[in-house]
Amino acid sequence: MSIDRLQEKIRKTKNPSILDFDIMKEQLPPHLLAQEGTFPKAYARFCMELMDALRGLIPAVKLSFASFALLGTEGLVSLSKVLDYGKRLGYYVVLEVPEALSAQRASANAELIFNHADQWQCDGILLSSYIGSDGIKPYAACLEDSGKSLFVAVRTANRSAMELQDLLTGGRNVYDAKTDVVNRFKNTQATKSGYDRIALVGPASSAAILKKLREKYKNLFIMVDGYDYPNANAKNCAEAFDKLGHGAVVCGGTQITAAWQLAENDGVDYLEDAKEAAERMKKNLTRYVNVL
Repeated sequence: MSIDRLQEKIRKTKNPSILDFDIMKEQLPPHLLAQEGTFPKAYARFCMELMDALRGLIPAVKLSFASFALLGTEGLVSLSKVLDYGKRLGYYVVLEVPEALSAQRASANAELIFNHADQWQCDGILLSSYIGSDGIKPYAACLEDSGKSLFVAVRTANRSAMELQDLLTGGRNVYDAKTDVVNRFKNTQATKSGYDRIALVGPASSAAILKKLREKYKNLFIMVDGYDYPNANAKNCAEAFDKLGHGAVVCGGTQITAAWQLAENDGVDYLEDAKEAAERMKKNLTRYVNVL
């Protein structure tokens, strides 16, 4: 199963992190845009050069369909190219897919993504699906044949998440209710890692929520998102892991991809800045998580 491949890559690199390539245009080193001429081409080059530089250090990468698709036809071509490149370099690749607001659209999206797997090369698919099980079922139904895993966001890390996701409903928080919905699609077939093909996305901003998710859903892998947020830290993230340092991966973004800006330079050496930031993230995480 796909989740076994992710766990094995984490074990080999001793680095439980995944790099999110979702960036703003101003976070792209200026020289790349000047040399490539268009943002989609420069964005693709940025992603691929970072993958080259971080190969063997970071086991997984995440890309957003929307961040490329909204750039037009050239953006979609770039996304397909970057996904394929990540797979060829040996990364575990996660693709965040567009949100669906109806069961019909969710089914159509899943069909298009799985039936064009050569164009959208990935190991895992990430979605939010606050429309409920109608948005999850079409993807879950395709996992066995495709060998992919499905990551579903149950509680996000942004500050306003509590306005809706932490509300009580029938004695449970909304995010608890959603996690229970996700858990319905769990496969009874055992995997090598012990973690299911269905996975959760939880917040790096809350140690308490991650601890609750880990204790209640022992066989569901957790992607911890929001590591770049001011109220997130490695100690919080450690609550998502089991006693062997397995069962979770932490998603880092602009602390690595925009490290050149944080270093206040011109971006020419952005690869070195990113590598230093990635190594720093690994060091911080492994202070609290020992991957056996």
